[in-house]
Amino acid sequence: MRCTLLFCLIIGALINYGTGVDPTNFKTCEQSSFCRRSRKVQSSGSKYSLIPGTLNTYSDSLTADLINKENHHQFTFKLEALVGSTFRLQIDEKTPLTPRYRVEHALKGQPETTRIRVQESDGELTITADHSKAVIHGDPFRIDFYEKDVLVVSVNAKNWLYFEHLRKKPQAQADPEGGDESQQQQQNVETAGEPIDDPGAWEENFKSHHDSKPHGPEAVALDFSFPAAEVLFGIPEHADSFALKSTSGTDPYRLYNLDVFEYVVDSKMALYGSVPVLYGHGPQRTAGVYWQNAAETWVDIYTTETNVVSSLVNFVSGSRKTTPPVAHFISESGIVDAFIMLGPKPMDVFKQYAALTGTHELPQLFSLAYHQCRWNYNDERDVTTVSAKFDEYNMPMDTMWLDIEYTDGKRYFTWDKFKFPEPMTMIKNLTDLGRHLVIIIDPHIKRDTSYFFHNDCTENGYYVKTREGNDYEGWCWPGSASYPDFFNPVVRDYYASQYHLSKFKTVNEDVMIWNDMNEPSVFNGPEITAPKDLIHYGNWEHRDVHNLYGHMHLMGTFSGLKQRDPNQRPFILTRAHFAGSQRYAAIWTGDNLADWSHLQHSIKMCLTEAVAGFSFCGADIGGFFGNPDSELLERWYQTGAFLPFFRAHAHIDTKRREPWLFPERTRLIIKSALLKRYSYLPLWYTSFYELEQTGAPVIRPLLAHYPLDKEAFAIDSQLLVQHRLLVRPVMQQGVSKVDVYFPAIDDKKNGDYWYDADTYQRQERSGYESIPVTENKIPVWQRGGSIVPKKERQRRASTLMLHDPYTLIICLDRQGKADGTLYLDDEKSYAYRDGQNIYVNYEFANNQLTNRFIGKPKYKSDAWIERMVIAGLDRVPTSASITVNGVTQQLEVEQRNNAINVRKPAIKMDVDFVLKLNY
Repeated sequence: MRCTLLFCLIIGALINYGTGVDPTNFKTCEQSSFCRRSRKVQSSGSKYSLIPGTLNTYSDSLTADLINKENHHQFTFKLEALVGSTFRLQIDEKTPLTPRYRVEHALKGQPETTRIRVQESDGELTITADHSKAVIHGDPFRIDFYEKDVLVVSVNAKNWLYFEHLRKKPQAQADPEGGDESQQQQQNVETAGEPIDDPGAWEENFKSHHDSKPHGPEAVALDFSFPAAEVLFGIPEHADSFALKSTSGTDPYRLYNLDVFEYVVDSKMALYGSVPVLYGHGPQRTAGVYWQNAAETWVDIYTTETNVVSSLVNFVSGSRKTTPPVAHFISESGIVDAFIMLGPKPMDVFKQYAALTGTHELPQLFSLAYHQCRWNYNDERDVTTVSAKFDEYNMPMDTMWLDIEYTDGKRYFTWDKFKFPEPMTMIKNLTDLGRHLVIIIDPHIKRDTSYFFHNDCTENGYYVKTREGNDYEGWCWPGSASYPDFFNPVVRDYYASQYHLSKFKTVNEDVMIWNDMNEPSVFNGPEITAPKDLIHYGNWEHRDVHNLYGHMHLMGTFSGLKQRDPNQRPFILTRAHFAGSQRYAAIWTGDNLADWSHLQHSIKMCLTEAVAGFSFCGADIGGFFGNPDSELLERWYQTGAFLPFFRAHAHIDTKRREPWLFPERTRLIIKSALLKRYSYLPLWYTSFYELEQTGAPVIRPLLAHYPLDKEAFAIDSQLLVQHRLLVRPVMQQGVSKVDVYFPAIDDKKNGDYWYDADTYQRQERSGYESIPVTENKIPVWQRGGSIVPKKERQRRASTLMLHDPYTLIICLDRQGKADGTLYLDDEKSYAYRDGQNIYVNYEFANNQLTNRFIGKPKYKSDAWIERMVIAGLDRVPTSASITVNGVTQQLEVEQRNNAINVRKPAIKMDVDFVLKLNY
């Protein structure tokens, strides 16, 4: 019977993976009782106030007690000032029946606090920290946050604060007449002290699944208004627009890590990751809120659409008559723990969030190059053949990937001995070519008494438990499976130790890891995930920590790879993620579809992830499901080449789609996209270094650098790579031109210069321009005023480019100036943190190019500058001269297209120089 059930479940999963998502497998707000209850507050309001006489002030914070004036339950309230125009707000029960969960491991460390000044007048408390302040209103409770006297965030301005205190469940009274169960349950809850008329308060059913809810109702909710904002964005992961849409009359956005295959686009449904950070942006101010809660969360968005008449009235009166946009966070359990980040500019608030949750580490260069994946490459011969075909067709590729079929019966840390009899030889064949291998290791562990990992977990109690204290058993790819409790540090250490080469002997230190299905995915679980009343380490319910499970899995993987080779930077790809997961892994947008709409959403989704800390984002090239035609595949490669993570991947039932299996025209277009990606690797690498140093996202929405241009606020068909490139991929079928928006830098519609990255033709006006495209070209423009480093010699893999020469692309602004940075090191180890690197800023002004090292250049590189391209000069120089150590040498200059080339300056990367153009 078990085998029959297993067969049905696996076949059912494969069928589902081929037929698309069934939305009825996932809850709506109405089907989630805590969301229903919390949303009702929007119509009635709540009654919370500070209790007089309970205020305590400290050097960096203040505390007080809050009371719910309807049921008289009391809460503790703390407001703390943090360095960098940020406040932290915490609300918890004063005397809970049991402790409520507080998120751990999401922050990169304990936030640094700053001193405050407290003033009290007219029933208000004003807390000032540097240029920011918070004004606390006692009754009704509200906090207004100001940045330089401009109101940017109001907390509880709508009176939607809702905090369900823990209570004892009364014993059900016998009903001799067999009364209605929901009425009896309502009666039980009411006797606990607060009327709750929701039948799902103490237990809840969804389809065939029962949630016992032993702690009863415990939801928390709070509203945040953004008076200075006109657009809200953030809270990934959703397959929706960059700008958040109003949820009035629809479901809220949902944050609940789920295994959703072939997801629908333009949807607020939950997906694989949950990052509860949201931003409000207007022309003068940008602010953000990080809602630190790992339970299931819904977020309502309320925006006000203005018509022409009301806009004119507001303009004439100089006032804002419309209601500011509002975000209403609703979580099933935990406490209120919110970070209010006050900007004032978009890049400021992105960096403030990075200061809290951290950034990606500088990745190895190979991970920024091209990855070739499929579920599944069949055997060693298949892997070797695919690798060789890239060389045969002279196409660069860095990494081969293996999905679940490489294992021995879905037992991770093992190999199928028939398909992969000599994995070490296969790995060596790749690394000898400069390539890498990535293998998948998921968190579901096959329940098999011949499997060492299962036996160790069973004997040591390492699995997540049921309410009764037994090992939880679910179903996933191996069939019957259990799930390690990664919240237990002993379990994480055990799991990490399995990566050591003394145990996992059939890999080497260069093999990297893919963590998938870690939401966790449970085929027979509620909503294809784990039941909420499972028990984790510390006696916490799964409902409290669900969105953190994948994060804890990553922590174990990252630790294991660091222990395996302490001097090599790990590369991990994850599907599930939470705030802070960026410190450990890259992400991708999951099980997408070979469809133009999914191509379009790859940009929307990765832009949203980038501002939420996850710059290292990409989408499966060509779509995971389905079979792309030639045009879609070509355009997807061209688009993917300008997302940070660049991987082709496909479902086991799709046709093989390696580039050489398509007509020569398609293969050449794909090759061109690959070569373009490899040429820009120095820019990508520099961008990730600067991300680690400053928190500045690698890819950015237009509003990041053009905050005054309202037309740019919601544009999500374009992206910026730093503030150097503007990319508008071709994501519509059969078009010969696309509209590109060139943003304005001020309210007079002045714009930057932009130069076509191929022809250096200059665009001088802001606004929309219709740009012709061909099958080989998508619009990529370099900003005037920037310098972009490139490498233009073709190699089979990025690891072989280490000592290749650089080309500097210098595009001048309206003043004839430009600047840009370049970072280089050994591209693999942690030696860069000990100063073994070269970080240089190039500046062009007054017809001279100079370099300025940022820190002492200690890394010894054999690379050099072989060419400089300068676009935007008023006239063509006759020659150039370069001076190094007091010695001047003449250089040739030639004009090509709309730029001039300075040939063979032959300058080593760690040498000061001055290059001068001669007329």
